[in-house]
Amino acid sequence: MSEKMKALAKVKPEYGLELIETPLPQMNNDDILIKVHVTSICGTDLHIYKWDQWSQDRIKTPRIIGHELAGEVVAVGPHVKNIKVGDFVSAESHIVCSNCYLCRTGQYHICRDFKIIGVDVDGVFADYVALPEICAWKNKENFDKEMASIQEPFGNAVQTAYVDELVGKTVAIFGLGAIGLFCIPLAEAAGATRVYAIDVNEYKLNLARKLSNKTICLNAMKDDIVDIIVRETDGLGVDVVLEVSGSKEALINEFKVLRNGGRISLLGIPAKPIELNLAEQIVLKGINVYGITGRKMFDTWYKTSRLIESGIIDIKPVITHSFKMENFQEAFNLMETGNCGKILLYP
Repeated sequence: MSEKMKALAKVKPEYGLELIETPLPQMNNDDILIKVHVTSICGTDLHIYKWDQWSQDRIKTPRIIGHELAGEVVAVGPHVKNIKVGDFVSAESHIVCSNCYLCRTGQYHICRDFKIIGVDVDGVFADYVALPEICAWKNKENFDKEMASIQEPFGNAVQTAYVDELVGKTVAIFGLGAIGLFCIPLAEAAGATRVYAIDVNEYKLNLARKLSNKTICLNAMKDDIVDIIVRETDGLGVDVVLEVSGSKEALINEFKVLRNGGRISLLGIPAKPIELNLAEQIVLKGINVYGITGRKMFDTWYKTSRLIESGIIDIKPVITHSFKMENFQEAFNLMETGNCGKILLYP
């Protein structure tokens, strides 16, 4: 094994990324070393690439980015118990302390001291990555590599949609990035009676139409979202809103189309703080609000892998492009246009 590897990193606190040559990652006793086969680009990676305010406040450079992968374990630390060389794995992107109140009560996903791979520690856009054993999700040997690489973001969609029941519910999904698109077949498979998919990008709306011929696709730049949804639900509004846009304008409309006593799952991360009329929009409407941060460890992962393996849900159409890591610039330029679904990067 070479002592050097290629990696995609935020080297300086400015717009863009660089492909660098760097030493192989150092392993701790509880770590596994993964040879990366395929990765996928997340909206968080795009935030870092663009160096927006969130990134400036969070990222310390230099930092290898990326947190979604599928790969093969090539080395294990002396304290590793359940993972062995040759295992085919994906990764939970939250590195947790395992000792705080939340971890010790089974709420690892909201650990008070968690770190995010590719954000707080070096990530997976590289030939190799060293991760704590607790982050490893062991896949079956014949599990599709592309599907394995997108299990982490698909898990976000699973938790967003399934944090409460959807049987017999009307659902509005705001924001059709990969996670919003994943939510469409998830909602339908769970028994939602009507699904509205809302975005401002026709490319993404067309992807939504490919995923389902039942979903009602609306363009927020052209359609009167509130009027259409309220009218079609007999003035009641939808039972469930899945917020995966991070848009202030979308959030305003979401509370308008959500019925009294409905529930909203909030996953989208706004670029800056948003002001809400808490009394009118939430308290007096009796709204149930769920903040979604990643996936439950590892309850959501079991659901995610089984949904993919079973064939009940087909999310393959969400993957629209793939690039060699050396061509990252083209990949991120495409991400910025919004005219794509999930993009894969191959080391």
